[in-house]
Amino acid sequence: MKKKNKSLPGNYLEYVPRHNDSIKYETDANGAVTILKENSGFFHMIARNLFKKPRISYIHLDEMGNFIWPLINGRRTVYDISMLVSEEFGQKAEPLYNRLIQYLINLETYGFIEIHSL
Repeated sequence: MKKKNKSLPGNYLEYVPRHNDSIKYETDANGAVTILKENSGFFHMIARNLFKKPRISYIHLDEMGNFIWPLINGRRTVYDISMLVSEEFGQKAEPLYNRLIQYLINLETYGFIEIHSL
């Protein structure tokens, strides 16, 4: 997966994440989210041919990721999402801001979401 490194100025809690339109995902009846990432490009083609790597990678989110993913809608700020995560998971989410922000940065780095200012 191609990573991009991007640093946002200011208060990260004021930013608004949204799904990248080019990313496909599925949600099962239990709310479990699976992101479908196409392995394209020259090196992925070689890996598919030589090592029988799949054309599509299936990334299964964990419990907290399954809760957060539908909240990323292009309208809620990172702060709004943090309050909902806190309500749902309580102490289990601590340290809340550090974990949530790092999680969103990881999703953005892999191109699954985009983060914009208000």
